[in-house]
Amino acid sequence: MAFAESAGGGEPVPPPESASNSVQRSLAPLLAVCAGYFMVILDVTIINVVVPVVGRELSASLTGIQWITDGYTLVFAGFLMTGGALGDRLGNRRVFCSGVVVFTVSSAACAFAPSASFLVAARLVEGLGAALIVPGSLALLQQAYPAPAARSRAFGLWGSMAGIAASAGPLLGGLLVSTVGWRWVFLINLPVGVACLVLTLRHVAPSPRHAGRALDWPAQCAVVAAVALLTAALNEAGRRGWSDPAVLAGVGLAPLAAAAFAARERLARSPALPMSQLRSRAMSGAAIIGLLFNFGFYGMLFTASLDFQHQRGFSALRTGAALLPAVAMTMFASVLSGRLTRRTGDRPLVISGMLLAALGLAGWAAATAGPYPLLVAPMMAAGFGTSFALTGSTATVMGAGPPAYAGAASALFNTTRQIGSATGVALGGSLLATHTDYNAGLRTSMAIGALAYLTAAALAWLCVPAKLEKP
Repeated sequence: MAFAESAGGGEPVPPPESASNSVQRSLAPLLAVCAGYFMVILDVTIINVVVPVVGRELSASLTGIQWITDGYTLVFAGFLMTGGALGDRLGNRRVFCSGVVVFTVSSAACAFAPSASFLVAARLVEGLGAALIVPGSLALLQQAYPAPAARSRAFGLWGSMAGIAASAGPLLGGLLVSTVGWRWVFLINLPVGVACLVLTLRHVAPSPRHAGRALDWPAQCAVVAAVALLTAALNEAGRRGWSDPAVLAGVGLAPLAAAAFAARERLARSPALPMSQLRSRAMSGAAIIGLLFNFGFYGMLFTASLDFQHQRGFSALRTGAALLPAVAMTMFASVLSGRLTRRTGDRPLVISGMLLAALGLAGWAAATAGPYPLLVAPMMAAGFGTSFALTGSTATVMGAGPPAYAGAASALFNTTRQIGSATGVALGGSLLATHTDYNAGLRTSMAIGALAYLTAAALAWLCVPAKLEKP
């Protein structure tokens, strides 16, 4: 490229960049990161529709079918903190790209799996790739968009990917299974993964590394054990019941592993996340808010899917289409909240979003036995409110700690969100299974979700900073 000389005869001055090129360059990091995040969340939900077909074709046992679904989730949730710590130590772009490679290659292995045991092993590796992708995704967005307004919009769009992927999973899975076969559920990750990797390497700057920070393996093992035990117990509670010995053991051992992690972090010379940051009202409060709104939103999606298919007789494709009102609102809400945050700050957006989502679930509880059109407005309110609040809570977590711990902060936030999702799904399934009146169980589930949203709104008043961040 030719350069014009400056008037003073000094350094050459590049020609002015066109507006369209500038926009493309500014969007490229966002597209790269969101593509990786979308793959990860889509694989959590899309598999639910296809596992019965996979089980028949690969002659999988019931345990094998369960592990195809749960193995990915357990490894993903359990290794998020490790992925965040590795990103801070080795560079978030490097770890993010490594995760994309692992995820894409293991997706190909899933697609060509000759047996159920091979598929389970590939799903475990896929979960590890996901755990490397997600913490670095937020850290890379924070790095790529240093201006508060642009960063808030990027965080909002990143958050909307979760709702879109979660709701589109059943629809896309049902479409693929009914047309080209279940293996394409994994094959679609290949072009997305390649595009994500190319965009990241070309348009995302290398991240700083803190190689002198030792990785505290005892602490990492403790947090992996804590999250894996709790997630496994919550997953099994929906099938076995809350009084099952395995469920009780998991729920009892998880706090002990968490306590071991906290004790180790106090003694470590280079902790994964300094205890001063964990004691920060903004960081810990926003992390709990993330747990609560994932609890409400994913609990709603799970119970709604069961209601549509088992009670209303919808097919998998029709169920995915029926959930689209909630999905459509997540994208709109994320864009709107990203634009408003520079005027209002994060606290009003989180509070109003949680109150609107609570109103949506309360409306669903009131209209449980009614026709589907009565549920559209509550779904839209819940989807809009959750995504509207996600932008501010994400910005609060990422702004509460120093940039050197961006990966660990992102990992903490996403770990609590995964726990919230697992808890919402497990409790929703348990309530539907144990109530003699199905509609009563559905009403109770929605009412508890609304209460979780109200609790998140109260926490936002106490924990989310009111002061606007200056650009």
